[in-house]
Parts: sequence; C-alpha cells; structure tokens
Amino acid sequence: MSLRDPSKFLIADSLDTFPQELKGGIVAIGNFDGVHRGHRAVLGAALGLGHGTHHPVFAMSFEPHPRTVFNPAKPVSRLTPPEQKLGLLKVCGLDGALILPFTKEFAGIEANAFVQEILIDTLGISHAVTGYDFHFGRARQGTPDYLRNAGANHGFGVTIVQREEDEGAEVISSTRVRDSLRRGDIVQANALLGYRWFFEKSVQHGDKRGRDLGYPTANLNLGEDTPLQRGIYAVKVKTGGQWYDGVASYGRRPTFDNGATLFEVHLFDFNGDLYDATLRVHLVAYLRGEEKFDSVEALVTQMDTDSEEARAALASMQPLSDIDMKLLDLAP
Repeated sequence: MSLRDPSKFLIADSLDTFPQELKGGIVAIGNFDGVHRGHRAVLGAALGLGHGTHHPVFAMSFEPHPRTVFNPAKPVSRLTPPEQKLGLLKVCGLDGALILPFTKEFAGIEANAFVQEILIDTLGISHAVTGYDFHFGRARQGTPDYLRNAGANHGFGVTIVQREEDEGAEVISSTRVRDSLRRGDIVQANALLGYRWFFEKSVQHGDKRGRDLGYPTANLNLGEDTPLQRGIYAVKVKTGGQWYDGVASYGRRPTFDNGATLFEVHLFDFNGDLYDATLRVHLVAYLRGEEKFDSVEALVTQMDTDSEEARAALASMQPLSDIDMKLLDLAP
C-alpha cells in the first residue's frame, strides 16, 4: 500500500476485519466527532511521526458516541455521522480507520486488557497518539499517564497531545462547536472546525409550496437532535458532482403550518429535479432567525431580501481552508 494515498484508505469496523496492511502502525485514538482543529492536532502528530517511515498511520474511533450509549434518552447531537467522519479522516491524509463498536460491554474492559489484547495483540501498534483528555477502560481507569507507562513497559511509543486553543485561549472542543451551531454562530463554529460545517441528506418530497412562491426548495430532514439554530442561511451545495450557491430555511414554516422541522434549500441558477438526490450542504453564514409573517406577500418580499443577502455573503466568504479544498472532490 502506498502510504498517505487517499485512494488506498482502508476501513475496518471490527477487530476481526482489521487489515494486515495497517498492523504495526501508528494509531491516533479518539472519538473525533467533527474532526475539528483539536482532533486534527492529534491526527497531525500521528502523521508527523509516520512521515518518512514505513509505518502506516490510522485512526481508531468508536460508534455510536459513548455518551449516547450511556444516556440513550439524551443522545449526543452529532457533528459528523459515521460516514462523514470517515470522509474527513480520509482527507486528513491517513492510511485508514478502525471504527470499533462501542457498547457497555466494551466500555467495561480493563485498561490493561485494552492495551494488551487490542493495541498489542491485534493491532501490533508501534506508537499511540491521543489527546490530553482521552480515557479508556472500565471506570475510565486508562488515563494518558497510564497509557504512557504501558507503552514504556510494552515497547510502543506514546504521544499525548495537549489541548488546542482558539484565538481567545479557549479549548477547541466538539461541545463548543455544537453550542455555536445552536446559537447560529456559524462563523465561530466554522472557525473551531477549520472548515465549513456540512451535512449530507437525501431530498424528500414536499408540498411544493416553495415552487408556488417562486422559490422551489429541496426538503431535507436533519432529525430533531441536530445542533442547529432555526433560521435562514447562506449555503454552498454539492449534488451530482456540481456546486451551487443557495439560500436555506431551517425551521417549521410558522407562516403556514408550524409543522415538522425541515431544512429547505433553494439553489440559485438551478433548473432540474432534485427529488431523491443526495445533497451535501455547507453552511457559510447565518442571516436571520425564523419568523412568522402576516401574509404570503410579506414572506415573499423577505425571501427576496434573504436571497440578496445570501448572494452577498457567498460572494464575500473567506478563502477555503485546506480541508475545505479537499472536501470539494468528495461525493456526492
């Protein structure tokens, strides 16, 4: 396998299917929801260790999110569902990813068993890289110091990456990204991520009301636990291998039916049928909150204004980051 070759990205969803090509490698361990700048500091440290060596570099992550397993009544709002997380790990330049099923039984294994049976016997790692706050094993007994000592005793290297902070000296975390999205602070969310937050969904059939208003929309169901403020957004959308500018509404359409929460996207300069198509939507700017209008005419007037503001926001958006650039070529 050619190391750091995106076309050779290997994926395993269990220890039994772990590929021989990744054995003996350098593993970056973490949940990596969002693959934000803090996560990429861990991944970057692993890639740096692998540079110029014969050791493959891969990520070990867990699904579903551990907090969802322990508190299913309050599932974690995911920034990147499994497939999107894999796509981001791929564009980071890794050789592969091991996504282990996370269960209460898995969480209950002893820390020494995690090291011996998983890291050594199955993966045969040469080096482990984790963040400063990573814990593993029963009762979280596997601390960073524990892992460092285990490595010294068993002959593999260990690197603990310290907290990554933003320009305000606050730690970068998935929780902060979620909180930013819930407030509609897309600028901060994207700054913490280091790329424009996105999601991928299939278009659903709707009531075609947008078409009657002169703004045909593609309707996307994000799920009730999506960490996103209701309102109007400027967006970049990829479908069928093409990119489009657009404006979107996330909410319950209070002027009409106050129904189920939907993300409704209107693409500028697009003619065609999007039903059942998969869209990847990147959020660029939050324009305003959700409102109820006294008349359809007032709503349409506001939609005209929203479209103008969205076009202006898209025309003046910041340059793409390296991760944004690499995401451009990913499906759909």
